[in-house]
Amino acid sequence: MASVDPRKDPYGGYVEAKGRRRYRPLRPFWGMWCDVRRRAPYYLSDIKDGFNYRTFAGTVRIYFVNLLPALAFILDMGDRTTGFYGINEALLSSVFGAIIFSVLAAQPLTIVGITGLISLFNYTIYDIIAIYDVTLFPAFMVWVSIWAAIFHWLVAIWNLCDYMRYVTDFSSQSFGYYKGGPSSGGRTDDPTVKGVELLIAEFSEYGSLDGYMSTLIAILFFGTVYALESAGKSKLFRPWIRGILGDYAYPIATIFWTGFSHIPGTLHDVEITTLDHTPAFYPTVQRPWVVDFWNIPVKWVFVALPVGFLLMLLFYYDHVSLTSCTSYFPDHSNPILLFPPSVQHLQLTLLLPPSQNVSSIAAQARYFPLKKPGGFHWDFFLMGCSCFGAGVLNIPLPNGLVPQAPVHTDSVTVYSTTLSPTPLADGTRLNEPVVKATEVKEQRLSSFIMGLALLGTMTGPLLIVLHTIPRGLFGGVFFVVGYGGLEGSGITQKILYLLREPRFVPSNEPLRSVPKKKIGQYLAWQALGISTTVAISQTLGAIGFPVLITALIPLRWMVLPRFFEAKELAVLDAPTASSEVVLASMGGRPEMPEIRMEREKHGGEDGNDNRDGEGEGVVVASGNSSGSAGSRTIDGEGVVEREARDKGEKGEIDV
Repeated sequence: MASVDPRKDPYGGYVEAKGRRRYRPLRPFWGMWCDVRRRAPYYLSDIKDGFNYRTFAGTVRIYFVNLLPALAFILDMGDRTTGFYGINEALLSSVFGAIIFSVLAAQPLTIVGITGLISLFNYTIYDIIAIYDVTLFPAFMVWVSIWAAIFHWLVAIWNLCDYMRYVTDFSSQSFGYYKGGPSSGGRTDDPTVKGVELLIAEFSEYGSLDGYMSTLIAILFFGTVYALESAGKSKLFRPWIRGILGDYAYPIATIFWTGFSHIPGTLHDVEITTLDHTPAFYPTVQRPWVVDFWNIPVKWVFVALPVGFLLMLLFYYDHVSLTSCTSYFPDHSNPILLFPPSVQHLQLTLLLPPSQNVSSIAAQARYFPLKKPGGFHWDFFLMGCSCFGAGVLNIPLPNGLVPQAPVHTDSVTVYSTTLSPTPLADGTRLNEPVVKATEVKEQRLSSFIMGLALLGTMTGPLLIVLHTIPRGLFGGVFFVVGYGGLEGSGITQKILYLLREPRFVPSNEPLRSVPKKKIGQYLAWQALGISTTVAISQTLGAIGFPVLITALIPLRWMVLPRFFEAKELAVLDAPTASSEVVLASMGGRPEMPEIRMEREKHGGEDGNDNRDGEGEGVVVASGNSSGSAGSRTIDGEGVVEREARDKGEKGEIDV
């Protein structure tokens, strides 16, 4: 099936339109209509393409990758809202998102469920409402969800998702570090801190034996997942064994360490705490699924309006990273480590033995070979529908799971391995594996079956099974999420580059073309955005953090080009949405401001006018933040990998 050519897409030619048609916000419903029309011809194949082994393996993998973090975050949310949220709320929220998006989404590989940001948002609202009257919380949250849904629909109807194309790695990596990086604790979204807090609670509430046992299980669970995933991507064992280890690392670790906590004898004598047991299909607290939200005082309905707008703003920003990650992901990264939005720039050193030469592997193709188009506008409209439905049921609003989306895509991707011989000094040669994604099983069945499985988990027998899982294991889940956020972040990779001894930096390292002083300045700007967001998150004003995150976008476009040259930003930064399949839904690639300033500075002599995706030969991105080799040059045919060797020899990037 041929790839979508955005130049032939009727939604991609708005630059040539005349009059008001040139302005997308003046063409209501046009984006959603084109998204649906673009994807509809593939719907039948979305079902047929799901009958294969990769779909089965992907379903099992994403079930655990979705379930365990959802339960971990719901534990934190429940503890901070005096038990209002529990296991059934987490499961139903995940079911809600999975079924809707698997059946109706333009990009069915999208995974929707509970995130740490929703946890932070909900318990911050709870703390604010508790100052006035805590009994208003259920009804108030319904109205927040209704307003959020309305704003979602307005954004989708008026084609405002187009502005997602202006998001770059500068802001998305900062957002990822805020979500998964280190923070000062307290009111935070940092998974590592949440894991430590969970384990401390085991000590303080249940005693030292329970605390030590929970800590042991958490650390060993983290180590097991990391080891199995690393083995699955290494050169150990036969390919089919590596495949099993990689595909089923999460279920293997979960089942083993749950069983470990119940081994008869001395271990069993430790009264380790497990998940609470709740009635099947009932809310955690004594209430109906649909509360009488219509009986709330009118003033609180309007108080919920700005809060709903902030929630929409959070989902809006997260949406670009989510949709981009389903189409953009390095072939050799470790997807189980639940990466932040900067997932597309991971270092392979996370996975492979230190002695293995990963530079040549990192220079290989970095895109999932998706053939079917997605649709930002239609999927954001569906996000509003899920907000409305979940809000009325008073369950946590399902949001796009940035980490799990590329995990899902990776799970249904077929890889091929070839050998690349490397000559050695003694005349022998060393064969290095070169793994390339050859096909993605783009289908709807894996998400749909996962949703049904999560619904089945709400039944009595399976809730009893969940009741056997020790709470300490979810500390390990938090550690997995947090470690992936640190190790995989482009910010971390730039810091490591600055600390690395120069003689051990590969000659084809793109960051070599940028002075270290400029790299430090770039990191300082990101640190400013992260620290400001973390600071506000420590207060009751934490619900306003989406404004600060979103403000990083105009900061990147209006301020940074005045401090950095175009060739420097081409290495340090890149558009988050870079796939032609994704950009087709947003009207094409915008011209980077530093490119425009460079052209204006030279009087337009180079002729590289790439206004709104027009023109050819403009470098907009490179291997950048991860320090991986290779650059991406935008031309009339799309994204082309440039040889990092050439760039290393020249020591420059042509603009």
